[in-house]
Amino acid sequence: MKVITRLLPIIGGAVAGGAIALAVANGSTTTHSVTTTTVVQPASSPALPTSFSDGKAQTINQIYKTAGPGVVDITTSSTSNNSGVFGFGQQQQTQGEGAGVVFDKKGDILTDQHVVSGANKVTVTFQDGTKAPATVVGSDTGADLAVIRVEGVPASKLHPLPFGDSSAVQVGDSVIAIGSPFGLPQTVTAGIISALRRTIQSPNAFTIPNAIQTDAPINPGNSGGPLVNAAGQVIGLNDQIETNNTNGQGEGSSSGIGFATPSNSDVRIAKEIISTGQAHNAYVGVLLDQTISGGAAISKTASANGQSPIASGSPAAKAGLKAGDIITAVDGTHVTSVNQFVATIANYAPGDTVTVTVNRGGQTKTLKLTLGAQPANATQAQSQSQGSQTP
Repeated sequence: MKVITRLLPIIGGAVAGGAIALAVANGSTTTHSVTTTTVVQPASSPALPTSFSDGKAQTINQIYKTAGPGVVDITTSSTSNNSGVFGFGQQQQTQGEGAGVVFDKKGDILTDQHVVSGANKVTVTFQDGTKAPATVVGSDTGADLAVIRVEGVPASKLHPLPFGDSSAVQVGDSVIAIGSPFGLPQTVTAGIISALRRTIQSPNAFTIPNAIQTDAPINPGNSGGPLVNAAGQVIGLNDQIETNNTNGQGEGSSSGIGFATPSNSDVRIAKEIISTGQAHNAYVGVLLDQTISGGAAISKTASANGQSPIASGSPAAKAGLKAGDIITAVDGTHVTSVNQFVATIANYAPGDTVTVTVNRGGQTKTLKLTLGAQPANATQAQSQSQGSQTP
């Protein structure tokens, strides 16, 4: 049986978890929206986008000619056991397809973690048709990022793409996406940056902050491919779509709302994976409520699925954080939203101690918080908070 599902569709459900949160409560019983509604306020005199102010803006054709050779098609296969209708053991072969970005001349390629998750065979195809097997160097499920490596490929085949500063992009900037939607490698689509500072859910149900929203059409097979600005720089890896449209296989298709992970985080995590073989994400252990303004508010009540506001035994519990606290600063850095808090904590490592400022019932308190290591998934974190055995 052949199944291809290599773009995370967002069809329903609340955003759950984060590098620091078990889940982000949205204060609603509906399930049609999974992203924050952060409004980006423009400056009084907005500067020109970097890609235009430095005189490096290019046409779509020019961008593709430069970036295309650095984008690869990734096909995967995995085998799972199926008991079958009558209980007899059967094996099911699952195939998937995504895209990736050449990162360096050593053969390292970045893609989304969900593209290669569970694969026992990974094959990379370059723009000129050259094929090569790849191995997974390491991955970060919480950031939905993986590094794969091809061996024995001539340096002339490797065209690393430059990564831009994702914090410098602006709403309205022109972008293109390159990938393999529905099995069509090297497909180019164009659009703009629709919004910034979104939060999206990772495969292990934690939150990815600072996601970039675009209307450039992305579909199953685009995952892991680059979102490129007018200067030819990668500003993110295409990751998810918001959709109400599915095909016969249950795959979502573009509805004009797509999300890319931010390049600044992608590069930082990729370098850590290449250096150590794994990523190290900080963890706090709180349930955050994004309906409350003025900071990152810890929920006052458990979530609909029973997640506690403060995970038992978590760094948050040990630091003395309480349900209803509103976190307003981390090490003196002002925090105004859930997204900003998650993004700030992501800059630290497990074991780091930070000072958090909270508003508790109208009074300001400062607490010392020693960050932990992110559990394998948000469900595991919640099991720990309920005192249950972790699988």
